[in-house]
Amino acid sequence: MWPVPYQQRAEDALAWARKYNLQPAVKDKIKIELLLIDIQNTFCIPGFELFVGGRSGLGAVEDNIRLCEFLYRNLGSITHITSTLDTHQVMQIFHPIFLVNEQGTHPAPYTLISYDDLLQGRWKFNPNIASSLGINPIYGQQLIIHYAKELKERQKYDLTIWPYHVMRGSLGNALVSAVEEAIFFHTITRNSLPDFEIKGNNPFTEHYSALGPEVMDGPHGEQIAVKNQEFMQELHTYDVVVIAGQAKSHCVAWTIDDLLGYILEIDESLVKKVYLLEDCSSPVVIPGVIDYTDQADAAYQRFAQAGMHIVRSTEPLHNWLDI
Repeated sequence: MWPVPYQQRAEDALAWARKYNLQPAVKDKIKIELLLIDIQNTFCIPGFELFVGGRSGLGAVEDNIRLCEFLYRNLGSITHITSTLDTHQVMQIFHPIFLVNEQGTHPAPYTLISYDDLLQGRWKFNPNIASSLGINPIYGQQLIIHYAKELKERQKYDLTIWPYHVMRGSLGNALVSAVEEAIFFHTITRNSLPDFEIKGNNPFTEHYSALGPEVMDGPHGEQIAVKNQEFMQELHTYDVVVIAGQAKSHCVAWTIDDLLGYILEIDESLVKKVYLLEDCSSPVVIPGVIDYTDQADAAYQRFAQAGMHIVRSTEPLHNWLDI
């Protein structure tokens, strides 16, 4: 991690744009969006609370080297960049403090909580946090059971208890310095202001996808969250959408899945505008605990079968663009 020397990089970027005659993004005939999912210190820097190492052990580090090289090589072609920022607080449904057992002990990180676990009372809502969340303990218990049931019925992963991570205002919440610097450099060279989409701060639902939460209704049918329709519509305005980030098995896969569902609702031919940088994303792998590599690969295979393009960052853009 390092502080980006913004003024110096701005001068470097202007000199670079002049040297290579890079035009403002507004002049692009083919509008290319680069969507970066949760490229934050928490997920990308070894030693942080939820580093995505993949099976190689250095997954996100290697991914981001390739990603930065891809971005700098294609400064003149990438029209716009959007980065999502997973952002959490302490009291959320997937953090240990949200649940307790009969002894009052919180579940350990990486515990999987099933619908049956909750029905049988192995875990229950922690009544001591109800007031802080603006609810009562009865509602909290109803919510957690309803939530687990929804995940089961929709064939989602069981509720995973994650270590406290990407806490709002923390170092882990920040973008990886190298990627932040590359985005800044692109902004100056192309006169294209990036967007930052904050997600994941709703205490009552997981929010893997950048486009919507895992569960949107509560135990009584009340709305607890909504999909980000505005963001989905924004992505629709580009000729090409290139996607990379972390983790391939969770936030990346769920974002692509939501995007695919949205596309199929409006015009299935648009699925061909989506390109997935397979060498710039890694799955969650905790050695000896969980390994989501196979699930991530299966998801990407399904996306490819639907018509999306699986590509590598090292390939020239003009070799794989299908427009």
